[in-house]
Amino acid sequence: MRLSVLDLVPVRSDQTSADAVAASVRLAQTADAAGFERYWVAEHHNMAAVAATSPPVMIGILGAQTDRIRLGSGGVMLPNHAPLAVAEQFALLEAAYPGRIDLGIGRAPGSDPVTSMALRGAAGRDDTDVHQFPQYLDDVVALMGTEGVRVPVPRQQYVLKATPAAASEPRMWLLGSSMYSAELAAEKGLPYVFAHHFSGHGTAEALAYYRENFRASDLCSAPTTFLTVNAVVAPTHDEAEALALPQMRQMARLRTGQPFGPLELVEDAQAEPLHPQLMEMVASGIGRAVVGEPGEAAEQIRALADSFGVDEVMLHPVASAHRGDDARASEAREQTLTLLAKELLG
Repeated sequence: MRLSVLDLVPVRSDQTSADAVAASVRLAQTADAAGFERYWVAEHHNMAAVAATSPPVMIGILGAQTDRIRLGSGGVMLPNHAPLAVAEQFALLEAAYPGRIDLGIGRAPGSDPVTSMALRGAAGRDDTDVHQFPQYLDDVVALMGTEGVRVPVPRQQYVLKATPAAASEPRMWLLGSSMYSAELAAEKGLPYVFAHHFSGHGTAEALAYYRENFRASDLCSAPTTFLTVNAVVAPTHDEAEALALPQMRQMARLRTGQPFGPLELVEDAQAEPLHPQLMEMVASGIGRAVVGEPGEAAEQIRALADSFGVDEVMLHPVASAHRGDDARASEAREQTLTLLAKELLG
């Protein structure tokens, strides 16, 4: 089995943005040393608990401080950006770290409507960009290629390239949480990842459709996918549940439209009661995640991989911290990776 990592660069209540970035650098180094396959960072905007606003910038930071692990976006939200800008950023990352870059692309905005409008600027990009998503996807692929794209202009064919002399290209992945993404990935012959960690619903149906309807392409000769799952692993089951509680409380607030701030510390989450409806959502979230001591968690991961027919699992380590822990580290998230690596990677 291969293990990978998804990181939203969370910001705890005891951290600054600088602390959160430093903690994610340490987490990536932990994954690199432990033998994890890839390390992806997400794109979210204007959220008090998430510092991962720019995947290409974060990938550049991580690339300079890791040795072998693949680095990528999970994902770049393409409607927020011009295809050429995305292609240039990831072509440059591939030039700096050849053979190590994944470009995972998603269709959701990763933000609220006001922030989306600010991201797209005064050029007038609007919701029609979502409908043009398949074409934007093709544009990014072509622009990163060695031949670029020929743009018809009066009296000539103008060649547009993301980089002047590409020797290799990032690996493209399509990300999603609906059947739309499964259908598009199958049609275009792209590697595909369903966001199982986000809701846990519809994963089997999406992966089955993708595999049954996949059309081979120059980018991918056979259906290629893996599973994402929230994870907290600690020496005991009770400690793992305690470390998972702040993240699950935060997700319950998010799904019920309540305001939320930075990720709580364990002691603060344990001290503040929630409405019974939210507590039910917290319990459900813990039940869907991989939470427990190392042997127990490893068995959960093996069962998930077997159930969905994948040989790679991407962990989203969501453990918070205790009061007094190092603000520039995520010791509990590092612990999740190291304990699982000992169980599953040898």
